Amino acid sequence: MVLRTEEFRLHRSLKKTIQKFLQNPEYELRMDSAFRQAIEACSASARSGQSGTWIVPEMVNAYCELHRSGLAHSVEVWVRGELVGGLYCVTLGQAVFGESMFSKMSDASKIALAALVAFCRANKMPFVDCQQATSHLAFMGAQEMPRKDFLELVAHQAALTPPLWSFDPLYWKYVLNP
Repeated sequence: MVLRTEEFRLHRSLKKTIQKFLQNPEYELRMDSAFRQAIEACSASARSGQSGTWIVPEMVNAYCELHRSGLAHSVEVWVRGELVGGLYCVTLGQAVFGESMFSKMSDASKIALAALVAFCRANKMPFVDCQQATSHLAFMGAQEMPRKDFLELVAHQAALTPPLWSFDPLYWKYVLNP
């Protein structure tokens, strides 16, 4: 599934959650401050219908190397100094490929996804490849895309200069007040 960033649906309840998040000084959104911790949290997350994880230690190390090379990033939700949710992704130019999410607090992974969409909108990045076809992602606006169209979109976006991966709090306006 592909989430076109302009088609992201921020439902009223999540919008309220994000607004409360932003009003609390003990809550923080960060990018790339604890990549290994984020991916390890993803690997430790229980998944419905799955008995294990594909994010084995060798994969963690490989993704950490991609991170050091500037090709993998994390979006992290922190509460009182504790990482409580987030996601990580791989990027090529301005093409974004979501890999995995985790949440230790209600809606924390959704806040991270909304922040990623806000970041993408601010940087005119039109899509996030979600890879998995789930009803949850469809509820947020992700859709299937013909392979030919997807490959053309990726080729175009991958050829563009990547943005600086840093989250400016002003980016929230791109999802809260589009």
